[in-house]
Amino acid sequence: MFTGIIEETVKVKGVEDAGEGKRIQIERPDDFKNISSGESICLCGACLTVESFDSSMIDFFLAEETLNKTWFSSVSKGDEVNLERSLKPEDRMSGHIVQGHVEQTTQILKVEELEEGWNFKFEKPDNLENLLVHKGFVTIEGISLTVTEIEPKSFSVTVIPETWERSNLSEKEEGDKVNIEPDMMAKYVQKNLEEMPQS
Repeated sequence: MFTGIIEETVKVKGVEDAGEGKRIQIERPDDFKNISSGESICLCGACLTVESFDSSMIDFFLAEETLNKTWFSSVSKGDEVNLERSLKPEDRMSGHIVQGHVEQTTQILKVEELEEGWNFKFEKPDNLENLLVHKGFVTIEGISLTVTEIEPKSFSVTVIPETWERSNLSEKEEGDKVNIEPDMMAKYVQKNLEEMPQS
């Protein structure tokens, strides 16, 4: 489990095909001490397992399912990725509960610089219609964000300078794909409503 508060942004150092999946190698941040093989790390919103590591690199395997639901199907050397280590029991919950289960990708429609931040407008996937609410949580690229506006075909979030500087959103442009995970609580509410008997 994660909180959507990005710890580090690093570059992809290598990508290779591995059957139906891929293996990627990223820079190991100096602050990521005491990591271990099998540990879960959130990479741009996707919960991945550390396969191996050394003093400067961390290796992950991307399964076919992960490639189908994320933009990692087109990941390449030099791409910027957001990292967050899994939540410990004693950690403070600064964002919201993020599972690391990316639902799909969506497209950036517009990036507008504001006086104190940036407004990002995204395409609103039809299947997430009931999972995105005004002032509700949404995870974009592993970042805990608040929905500020909802329109028939789009939704918007405001990115503060701290988030801009600490994440790969500063590298994103209109037309780029991003990973999205709707709020877990919204998913449970929708499931319960769907299972309620109709009168």
